[in-house]
Amino acid sequence: MESRTKNAKTRAQIERMARKAFKGMGLDEGGDAVRELRDGWFNAAYALRLADGREVILKIAPAASAEVMRYESDIMATEVATMRLVRENAAIPAPAVLFYDDAHDACDSSYFFMEKIAGDNLDHVYGTLPLEQVAAIDREIGKIIREVNSFRGSFFGYDGNAELRAETWKAAFLKIMDAVFADAANKQVVFDYGYPTLRAAVHKHADALDEVTTPCLVHWDAWNPNFFVSDGHVTGIIDFERALWADPLMEAQFRALCWGGVTESLRGYGKTEFTPTELRRCWLYLLHLALVMHVECYFRQYGNDEVFNKSRELIASAMGWLEAN
Repeated sequence: MESRTKNAKTRAQIERMARKAFKGMGLDEGGDAVRELRDGWFNAAYALRLADGREVILKIAPAASAEVMRYESDIMATEVATMRLVRENAAIPAPAVLFYDDAHDACDSSYFFMEKIAGDNLDHVYGTLPLEQVAAIDREIGKIIREVNSFRGSFFGYDGNAELRAETWKAAFLKIMDAVFADAANKQVVFDYGYPTLRAAVHKHADALDEVTTPCLVHWDAWNPNFFVSDGHVTGIIDFERALWADPLMEAQFRALCWGGVTESLRGYGKTEFTPTELRRCWLYLLHLALVMHVECYFRQYGNDEVFNKSRELIASAMGWLEAN
């Protein structure tokens, strides 16, 4: 995916970063020692082969001059800290962070190297796997997400933005939504619904957020492209950059309730029944996701309209439910 936030680098620049990270060791001399990974939508990422034959992954944050949404403040630091945290739990197959650099001397933005995960990107192979294997993988994903949610925090909201935190989940979520609306207004985003109508739908159901009293670690971006699989099992989960302390129902796996019902991932997670209040929160979180997807298009200037069009569909779906219930 082409995106304005990707901070692409030359081989020579990557060589300099590798030598800093690996005590003078650079890249393998082969022409294929640097391969850009183009699936991501925000950071630049590369698969590298070092001079000693090791294969590693490099992620580079957007340049300081890049426009990002408010909740995206300092999210590479969040990603690194979260990856190091979840590796305390052996049931979460997150890759090891090999080196993190925010000095901005070898590169004009922060970057980190991590181990390369064995296996295939789940999004690439999902449609080719036997149905029983897909079901088993989805259940395994549910179990992994449950383990992620087992970590507890001291506040609700984002590590990288103190303005998007609060002592209660309702207060934090309303701040988070207000930040999305502010980003949208700054970019003169026109939704299919007016801003007052969208805000009214959020506040109509905001009391459902009062049930959430414990800040849990939420990956938030755990879709198929962020999992790796091999021999019918999950070998890795990546992209913790958008993690926050929140309600576990914010996880991607719970969005399926809004368009298809209980899935194998939810069976693996161990939650297949939902109260009316929990369903209200799920639809609020779908609206939040859809609005973020829509507004980010104006920041990143994607090369096609796929995200833009999908976000409009999701906004309409969420608003239809929230206004009717």
